[in-house]
Amino acid sequence: MQIAEQKSNGGVGIVQTRVLRVNLPPEGLVLENGVVLPELHVAYETYGQLAEDGANAVYICHALTGDAHVAGYHDASDRKPGWWDAMVGPGKGIDTNRFFVVCANVLGGCMGTTGPASIDPRTGRPYGSTFPAITTGDMVQVQCLLLQDLGVKRLAAVIGGSFGGMQVLEWSVRYPQMVARCICIASAMSLSAQALAFDIVGRQAIMADPDWTGGDYYDKAERPKRGLAQARMIGHITYLSSENMKRKFGREKRAGQAPRRRFATSFQVESYLDYQGAKFVDRFDANSYLHITEAMDVFDLAEKHASPAVAFARVNPEMRILVVALSSDWLFPPEQSLEVARALQQAGKHVSYCLLRSPYGHDAFLVEVEHLGEVVKTFIEASAPAPDAAVPPVPRRRTSRANSAQDHRLIAGRVRDGARVLDLGCGGGELLQALAAQRGVFGLGMDIDLENVLETIRRGLDVFQCDLDAGLGMIPDGSYDYAVLSQTLQVVRFEWYDTPNIHLFTLRDFKMLCARDAIKIVDICCLPHSRIDALLIKMAGYNLGADRVIITITRDHDRKAQNET
Repeated sequence: MQIAEQKSNGGVGIVQTRVLRVNLPPEGLVLENGVVLPELHVAYETYGQLAEDGANAVYICHALTGDAHVAGYHDASDRKPGWWDAMVGPGKGIDTNRFFVVCANVLGGCMGTTGPASIDPRTGRPYGSTFPAITTGDMVQVQCLLLQDLGVKRLAAVIGGSFGGMQVLEWSVRYPQMVARCICIASAMSLSAQALAFDIVGRQAIMADPDWTGGDYYDKAERPKRGLAQARMIGHITYLSSENMKRKFGREKRAGQAPRRRFATSFQVESYLDYQGAKFVDRFDANSYLHITEAMDVFDLAEKHASPAVAFARVNPEMRILVVALSSDWLFPPEQSLEVARALQQAGKHVSYCLLRSPYGHDAFLVEVEHLGEVVKTFIEASAPAPDAAVPPVPRRRTSRANSAQDHRLIAGRVRDGARVLDLGCGGGELLQALAAQRGVFGLGMDIDLENVLETIRRGLDVFQCDLDAGLGMIPDGSYDYAVLSQTLQVVRFEWYDTPNIHLFTLRDFKMLCARDAIKIVDICCLPHSRIDALLIKMAGYNLGADRVIITITRDHDRKAQNET
């Protein structure tokens, strides 16, 4: 037991996978295609304690080949912990001292939940080829039934990466009143054609294996190991980035000259893929791989809607959603995560977006969780925006953004109650918090710095991590009533900046910019730092006397029309 105690240090310790026979109505589990499963078993694990009010439950949706064993060890002899042990545990990203965490093997899986290898009670034999097609919606329905049996009526958060992220999105629209927060990591509303192609080839490799026998191989001596191993190797390539593969393998070759099968090479990358394929067939079922990849492929949240934004119409307006992208992910590239965030923003929902830098490709959310853990912890533990102006200070690092109460009051005086506000270069969200408290605005901050993004999230506000120099194509025209650039405009690259000499941004520069881009200046408020500054401003010495300038602008539609003609 001493080994177990050592393993529990900093983690959840020794855990147990339980299998629950879920309470179903007399007609059984009705799937989306109308087929009925007469009974349902679900394998699950829990960590932490459910609070008396039941409000601290967090559900984790696992990825394609994952299982319920998220964290800890099954016994003292285990060499590896659960697949997300770095994220789940006391004081970690999902803090089990604070939250009751649940994860279950998905419907169609092979780790204890009803799937193709399970016994059909109507025949007494494994389902095999008779197991019905399933959808992501069916999987989420099963997860909800499990939680009901566990006494969980509301979720503090649902979180998942990759295919787990698709399940999170399904949760947001299927059970919108049950979830307070959703975290969707490295995922999308549907697979790209390239991702579909890899899955299709993987399934064909399994079905081409003579030992697959149409899916009815459970009573045979051989399983379709070759096809399943090939499918795994094909899929595993998509989990790694080109940069990571180059650094990890390059064109290095294995030492030694052991006999090899014809056309096999001595490259390290081939040895690695062979190892991944062989290891996979020892723990996974070919039929489960076919069914789950099919469910992932057909998932398309926007398919039956006029636009992606309409697909999120049912999302609870009070729900807060975090979308996380990984910079080197080419299976679910960042633009797909941004598309999710953009659709939610267009639908008027509370959404934040982070782009985390990592060389590890799609697998980064599993193998490198330092910043991800911080982002997740901040988001699920963040409080809602303060209901009044008496906002307690939030610890923050020093930034170049002014934290002037006077500026905030003057800007708030120019914003109408309940307006939609876009804060460009929002820093730690101080201004947005003030506007939310004083004017009840619906705001979105934008900032490139991760620490600023985290601080804004910590305040219970929505924020997109982005580079303003790259443009604002992610924000459609007409989405907001006001755009605020506070201590931001002078650091954005445009014409005045591109000069070989030091040239501070002046009021004259700004007026010239407005004239060129058909922008009308409504009013200018110059704020002096001293009495002398005030005197200079009265004498029209704005650049000499103004410590700060607050300018209200709008579109000059007449001039814009003239420019276009």
